[in-house]
Amino acid sequence: MHHLLHRILGLGLVLSLLAACQTDTTPVVTQPEATAPALPPPPLFNGDSAYAFVAKQVAFGPRVPGTAAHRACGDWMVAKLKQYGGKVIEQNAEVTIYNGQKMPMRNIIASWQPEKKDRILLFTHWDTRPMADQDPVRKNEPIDGANDGGSGVGVLLELARHLATDTTQLGIDIFFTDVEDMGEPHGAMGLGEESLKTWCLGTQYWTKNPHVAGYKARFGILLDMVGSKDAKFAKEGYSMKYAAGVVNKVWKAAAAAGFGDRFLSEVRNYVGVDDHVFVNEYGIPSIDIIAYEPNTGGFPPTWHTHDDNLANIDKESLQAVGATVGQVVWTER
Repeated sequence: MHHLLHRILGLGLVLSLLAACQTDTTPVVTQPEATAPALPPPPLFNGDSAYAFVAKQVAFGPRVPGTAAHRACGDWMVAKLKQYGGKVIEQNAEVTIYNGQKMPMRNIIASWQPEKKDRILLFTHWDTRPMADQDPVRKNEPIDGANDGGSGVGVLLELARHLATDTTQLGIDIFFTDVEDMGEPHGAMGLGEESLKTWCLGTQYWTKNPHVAGYKARFGILLDMVGSKDAKFAKEGYSMKYAAGVVNKVWKAAAAAGFGDRFLSEVRNYVGVDDHVFVNEYGIPSIDIIAYEPNTGGFPPTWHTHDDNLANIDKESLQAVGATVGQVVWTER
């Protein structure tokens, strides 16, 4: 028995040695890391084209709600959005401004790939201030609103031009809000709660009557006064309160697009209220890209003055903002 056990163990050893000498010819299959297919680069934003869209708006005259210039400019914007493949919905209503006066409102919303549930909302107001309450002269005359009104529309129309030919992973909605700038005069943006609600009336209407029932978006980006000379953009206080993650996403995109020097790292509370506040309260995390002027600690010096004209619009500022938003929109999966 003992001898037999030795023979069996010996045979086992020989067999195991033979097995060890055999070369394993089974091919080794390594699974590649799962990576999403590379996206094409964002289309090249054209600051000259955005500037031309600003100039066109200014050429209509001040876009004060209820005026012929406002109507004509709105018609042109709708035609452009449709030309670029947007499915356009208009909201026409009457709103009451701070002094009790009734005012016609025309919100314009254009959608690309409207069937997609996952969406990005880009928005800006298109009306202009009916008075120059921050100007020492001609206070009661309307302003051109080249920057405050015109610049955001110019950038978003240029992005719309690319949406006509370059598709995005997510559905895109461009919302031109109306009656944003009819708020109570004399620096009321810093006053109490009731005064703050006299601004952004088109957006407040939309939050109660969204253009699509139960409308949702992954996030929103508001543009306001993005065309001033050498514009810089601080991380705006409400944006950080409601949507810090979106701020960081956009600021990273600015760096990737080569405009990190325009998007400052500091947080500044320089906005009393703006359209994004109401969109956040509606439930879509939204940020405000809005010029910060270190010298005034607030908005550009042309704000609500007659100097808010085409001479003070900077193509490079439009380029910086447009390329940054384009980077976000075309790389979001």
